Amino acid sequence: MSDMAPAAAPVRRAPTDWKADAMQRRIRSRYAAERRFRVLGLGAVLLSAAFLAFLLITMVGNGIRGFTQAEVRFDIDFRKSAIFLDPATLKGFGAEAALAGADIDGAVRAAATAQYGQAGAGMLSDTAWLRVRDAIRSDPAILGRTVTLWLPASNEIDLAAKSEASPEGERLYGRLQASDAVRTAFNWNFLTGSDATDPSAVGIWGAFKGSLLTMLVTLALAFPIGVLSAVYLEEYAPRNRWTDMIEVSINNLAAVPSIIFGLLGLAVFLNFMHLPRSAPLVGGLTLALMTMPVIVIAGRNAIKSVPPSIRDAALGIGASRVQVVFHHVLPLALPGILTGTIIGMARALGETAPLLMIGMRAFIASPPGGVAEPATVLPVQIFLWSDEVSRGFVEKTSAAIIVLLVFLLAMNGLAIYLRNKFERRW
Repeated sequence: MSDMAPAAAPVRRAPTDWKADAMQRRIRSRYAAERRFRVLGLGAVLLSAAFLAFLLITMVGNGIRGFTQAEVRFDIDFRKSAIFLDPATLKGFGAEAALAGADIDGAVRAAATAQYGQAGAGMLSDTAWLRVRDAIRSDPAILGRTVTLWLPASNEIDLAAKSEASPEGERLYGRLQASDAVRTAFNWNFLTGSDATDPSAVGIWGAFKGSLLTMLVTLALAFPIGVLSAVYLEEYAPRNRWTDMIEVSINNLAAVPSIIFGLLGLAVFLNFMHLPRSAPLVGGLTLALMTMPVIVIAGRNAIKSVPPSIRDAALGIGASRVQVVFHHVLPLALPGILTGTIIGMARALGETAPLLMIGMRAFIASPPGGVAEPATVLPVQIFLWSDEVSRGFVEKTSAAIIVLLVFLLAMNGLAIYLRNKFERRW
């Protein structure tokens, strides 16, 4: 008989033995998957940030020059000009009528021709005479002497100052630069003027005011109606097939292409109700229809997130159903409602297609005085300028985009401030 001892049985490890080879492989695999996920997430964030930085750098690089304007120095002797005005008449009630009847534009161009020859009149922007008119209005005494004024240059000279001009513009700019008669200054007219055919004379205020009035109409209609609809559907509406049908319809309306709302606004507000075409009132009504479903959906989700214990506690101390909703539920749901409102209003601010359908693409040379007057909006103005042939409109388009982005950031910042101000914790 052999004296050999029996072989030792293999050691069995428990399934939860962290030192087992299989468990170590699984742990290493999970850690590797987590590292890959973190790398992919960081790469996605960096890629998004790179695209955003590229967009901002491109817009600022192309648009910052739209906020500057080349100006030409002119010496105007009003005693020899064709402006026949008595300084005394510019101090009474008939001052504006006297200025309107004076041929200031012709006098300015005659003075430019006398100073710089036949090319002098072509050195000026179409709005140069307005600056002379403002100078006369502020100081009528200049009509009796020679003054030096810096007037906005023509588009050719303005492009030459930004190294984008034709040979003729380069020649004129070089001539002015040799005599130190040209400079670059901040273009206040771009912020205070309206649309024009000359790119050196265009302004963004008319479109900005149109956007502001349109957004006010949109907010005044969409926010209260959307919030009240959300409150009714979530707190009071019975649960039946009609309510379910309404919910499905609201969810579908939130995904409808915006141009459909434009067609609806054209058919209802213009063709049926005969409201004024190209007015912020019609634009606001159309955008309110588009924004309302977003506010309703966000409002319902925010109301659902309020704990039922809040309602039960309020009812338990004798509050009525209306008091529970408006004193407790709505204040707690308001941050979420404002978040949905921010999303809806930001979408409405950048919309172009529905506003084109209702005619808000007209040439508007003066800012609107109210919601019923013809107007345009920033996105449509950007679209119209981008379609122009003149190179001077390229930088104006980018500058208008910068204004639109600043407007959007300001609007969102105000909404976020209000959301944080009304936010409550439980």
